[in-house]
Amino acid sequence: MIFKVNYQETKLRNPKREDTQTLYLEAGSVVEARELVEQNTPYNIELVQLIDGKYLEYEQNSPDFKLAEFN
Repeated sequence: MIFKVNYQETKLRNPKREDTQTLYLEAGSVVEARELVEQNTPYNIELVQLIDGKYLEYEQNSPDFKLAEFN
């Protein structure tokens, strides 16, 4: 499953909508996706959302769409 994660780059500042970033990753569940991001980044996660069907197709057509990989 593909998840879209909205986040702020740091937990030290108050979140601002203008600074929200997005990454996409493959995981088995929302919980697993959140854990992957929390364990591998210093990001402040705002939202983890499953994307599929037409919404996934739309996102894949974006030039910014790239699946993040954590080692």
